[in-house]
Amino acid sequence: MGFRLPGIRKASFSANQASSKAVDVEKGYLAVYVGEKMRRFVIPISYLNKPSFQDLLSQAEEEFGYHHPNGGLTIPCSEDVFQHITSFLN
Repeated sequence: MGFRLPGIRKASFSANQASSKAVDVEKGYLAVYVGEKMRRFVIPISYLNKPSFQDLLSQAEEEFGYHHPNGGLTIPCSEDVFQHITSFLN
């Protein structure tokens, strides 16, 4: 059972992407890494203005500071929680 989140683009994550400085992300989007497996999602930058997403960013700052080794933001929540919150942002 699944559902579609039109504002989020899933991308596969590999060791090459983690070490690459130039990971393809379209203009107007940013990469975030979520969950234990650090699954990569590409989200619209407009999410940065949403209060619920800003709460996630505050949690990320508390847990990770400003060091995000994967090249994108690391969000400290499960994939399910992330998808639930972002489903309301579209």
